[in-house]
Formats: sequence, structure tokens, C-alpha cells
Amino acid sequence: MSHHLLIPGMLVRHPQYPEWGIGQVQSCIGEMVTVSFVEMGKQVINGSKISLVIVHNDEA
Repeated sequence: MSHHLLIPGMLVRHPQYPEWGIGQVQSCIGEMVTVSFVEMGKQVINGSKISLVIVHNDEA
């Protein structure tokens, strides 16, 4: 999924680190997406390299 579709407040998962749990998008600036994950805290992810997976309401 394109990082351009992410907006602050959306819930996401990191496809390579499911153990991080659900994260909430804090900001999207250029290619960089800041996400606060339940188990890993705040992480800055390069959205052009990692496609975060949107968590839908029924999955949260």
C-alpha cells in the first residue's frame, strides 16, 4: 500500500514485525511516516521502502 494514502490517526501494522502490534500513524512528511506502535513505541519508517498494512476496525 502506498504511504501516500496514510493519514494521521490511521491504524497500521508493520509487515515485517507483527510482534510490534498495532501502530497509530502520527505524521507523514515526504517519504517518512512516524508511527507509534503498542509494543515498540515511536518508529520512523521510510514509506517508499516499507508498505505498512492498514488495520481495519474489525481487526483492531
